[in-house]
Amino acid sequence: MAPKKKEEPKPAPVKAPEPERPKTPEFDPTGITLEFTPEQLEDFKDSFQLFDRTPANEMKITYAQCGDLIRALGQNPTNAEIMYVLGKPKAEDMQTKMLDFDQFLPIHQHICKAKDRGTFEDFVEGLRVFDKEGNGTVMGAELRHVLATLGEKMKEDEVEQLMQNQEDANGCINYEAFVKHIMAN
Repeated sequence: MAPKKKEEPKPAPVKAPEPERPKTPEFDPTGITLEFTPEQLEDFKDSFQLFDRTPANEMKITYAQCGDLIRALGQNPTNAEIMYVLGKPKAEDMQTKMLDFDQFLPIHQHICKAKDRGTFEDFVEGLRVFDKEGNGTVMGAELRHVLATLGEKMKEDEVEQLMQNQEDANGCINYEAFVKHIMAN
């Protein structure tokens, strides 16, 4: 029998470079057509003034207040959507950069026109994944963990506020009632 030849180590396969993700175009407020009624505009202006903290009531709010104001006006944008319409500012700019009412309106219009954020059925279906026993409930501790660690993470006090009076004596939550409670607020 002939001696075995030492096998040359094979070169590592060259990884193909990952394709670049398509870039999301920057938000352009000039391309937004305002479709608000005069009554809505008056309501928005009143709400805007409540958020104005400038010394001379200059009709300006900070970038950090923009999401809160839009939520106060009945919309429910994610923080990522707010950051997008603000041009992805740095954290330090959130408290210092200001928006006036005319700059705010196209941002609000864009958020109002954004695609639907989900139906009751969508949310129930998402929570059904955690219903191990198929009885319409999920463990409160597990839901707390999910809300605090996955997706757009919530702070512990936000989770507690959301979960207040939702658990039964066994620490379980009826998720259909929970979704109804959240969507009603």
